Amino acid sequence: TKDPTAVERANLLNMAKLSIKGLIESALSFGRTLDSDYPPLQQFFVVMEHCLKHGLKVRKSFLSYNKTIWGPLELVEKLYPEAEEIGASVRDLPGLNEFYEYHALMMEEEGAVIVGLLVGLNVIDANLCVKGEDLDSQVGVIDFSMYLKNEEDIGNKERNVQIAAILDQKNYVEELNRQLNSTVSSLHSRVDSLEKSNTKLIEELAIAKNNIIKLQEENHQLRSENKLILMKTQQHLEVTRVDVEAELQTYKHSRQGLDAMYSDARRQLRDESQLRQDVENELSVQVSMKHEIELAMKLLEKDIHEKQDTLIGLRQQLEEVKAINIEMYQKLQGSEDGLKEKNEIISRLEEKTSKITTAMKQLEQSDNDLLTQTRTIAMSLVKCAGSDTQDQYKLVKDISF
Repeated sequence: TKDPTAVERANLLNMAKLSIKGLIESALSFGRTLDSDYPPLQQFFVVMEHCLKHGLKVRKSFLSYNKTIWGPLELVEKLYPEAEEIGASVRDLPGLNEFYEYHALMMEEEGAVIVGLLVGLNVIDANLCVKGEDLDSQVGVIDFSMYLKNEEDIGNKERNVQIAAILDQKNYVEELNRQLNSTVSSLHSRVDSLEKSNTKLIEELAIAKNNIIKLQEENHQLRSENKLILMKTQQHLEVTRVDVEAELQTYKHSRQGLDAMYSDARRQLRDESQLRQDVENELSVQVSMKHEIELAMKLLEKDIHEKQDTLIGLRQQLEEVKAINIEMYQKLQGSEDGLKEKNEIISRLEEKTSKITTAMKQLEQSDNDLLTQTRTIAMSLVKCAGSDTQDQYKLVKDISF
């Protein structure tokens, strides 16, 4: 006879295989995320609970004996957090025999096989909510009808598949109909808005046509006014051109008069420059005479210094006259507006010239007076001297010269 515990382990292993295989196949055919109400998933948890409670030792308490799987599971989680290593080391976990009998499923090879089968559940998606669930309740009963197939079950399954396909098609058609209804409603609203926009555009077009007619009339009127303004402008330009030509002739005549005046002024400037040169030469002679007289007579030193200051002032005035002449030459190159300024410059030049002439006459008069005084003093010196009269007379003659 076979060992009953070995038969139990084999049965649980086979149920685990069927449960995992059926769960994977149904989940793949279902094509959606599984929840806690999905029957194959519920049966999978029932089978796994039977496997975990097989050979579990009875925990003694004050109230009663109780079998619980949370103790070994907590120990496994604490000792081996990596889920991949559970299948390889499930047989040699230290302390596992504290919770299970020696013949339990988790202590034999079947436990390692079940752990390897659980890896295939990675291909499915499940959404489970254990909040509020009573996990300490009685273990569920395995529904073997889900794994025992006959012809009626196969036919029912095919019908269920067909019904599911029909329902999926119905849902698809309803969803498509809903989308079409929404599209039709949106199209109706767009048609209404387009009709309103068309009406508005027709009104705007009529208004725009009226505005175009008004603008054409205004354009015609503006063209007429533009032609009239153009004729008046041409007449005004003709009159202005005649005035400009007359002013140009006047300017040419005035320019000829200015050129003549400039020639006269330039000739006067040349004469005055020659006169200034002569005066400078005469002044140089007089200065030399004054130096010789200062050596002889220191009494006339004061008068000689005054005459030198007068000569310096005359030179500065001559320099000013030269600068004014240059300024007049530059300003004669300007337009008609500079005529008054040139007349003022010429009048200033004539005034300066008259002042210089007066100063020169005064200087000649003072030089004659100075020469007369020098001769008188020299003759007095000759008379005062006792001897060598001839030499003294010669000296006076040289000084007079």
